[in-house]
Amino acid sequence: MPRQRTPEPAAPRKRPLRPWRVLPTPTGTPFTFAFAAVLAGTSLIIEYADPSVVHALLQGSSTDVAHLVRTPVFVLLASALWVAGGLVSPYAIGFLLVLTALERRIGGARTACVFLAGHVLATLATEVPIGLAVLVGHLPDSSLHRLDYGISFGVATGVGAVAGLLTPWVRWPLVGLFGWTLVQDLIAFTDPMSEWGHLIALGIGIALWPTVRRGARR
Repeated sequence: MPRQRTPEPAAPRKRPLRPWRVLPTPTGTPFTFAFAAVLAGTSLIIEYADPSVVHALLQGSSTDVAHLVRTPVFVLLASALWVAGGLVSPYAIGFLLVLTALERRIGGARTACVFLAGHVLATLATEVPIGLAVLVGHLPDSSLHRLDYGISFGVATGVGAVAGLLTPWVRWPLVGLFGWTLVQDLIAFTDPMSEWGHLIALGIGIALWPTVRRGARR
C-alpha cells in the first residue's frame, strides 16, 4: 500500500506590526487615555491662562509639607494632574509610553494603583524629611512651602514596574539606563529632594514586580 505522508506542521503566523499600540486608546487603555486627556487640559491651562491664576492653582495643588499637614488627600491627588515641563517633557512622553504598556499587560485598575503608589509614597518619602529638618532647625520655614507637583514620581514607578514584565535582555538595560540618568540628575544637585524621590519611585516600581507579574498572568 502507498505510504501516507505526515502533514507538516503549519508555520506560526507572525503578528503584524501595530505601532499605534504604544499610544493609549479609549477602548484598549481607558485609564491612560482619560488621564492623558486631563493632563493635556491642565497643560493648556498652564500655557494660556493668566500667570497669577496658574501660580495659584499650582500652589494650591502642591504637596509641600504645609499642604500635606492640612489637606493631604486633596493635594496628593491634585498634584498628579499637572505636568511639570509641559506635554513635550520627557516625563510626559514617558507617561504615554510606559503607562500604555503597563495597562495593556495588567489592566487599568492595577496600573492606577501602581502610579498612585509611586506618586504617594515617593512624595511622602521626600517631604516628611523636610518637615522634620525644619522642626529641628536644619532648614528654614520657607522649605515648608516648597512647590511640588507633577507626574514624574508615578512615571518613574511605572518604568520600574513595567521592566519586571520584560525579558531580561530588555529589563536590565532599561533599569540601568533610567537609573543612571536619575543618578546623574542627583549628582547635578539641581533639585536633590525631587531626584531622590525619582530614585525611590523607581525602587517602588521594582518592588512591585511580584504584584504586576501576578496581574499579567491573570
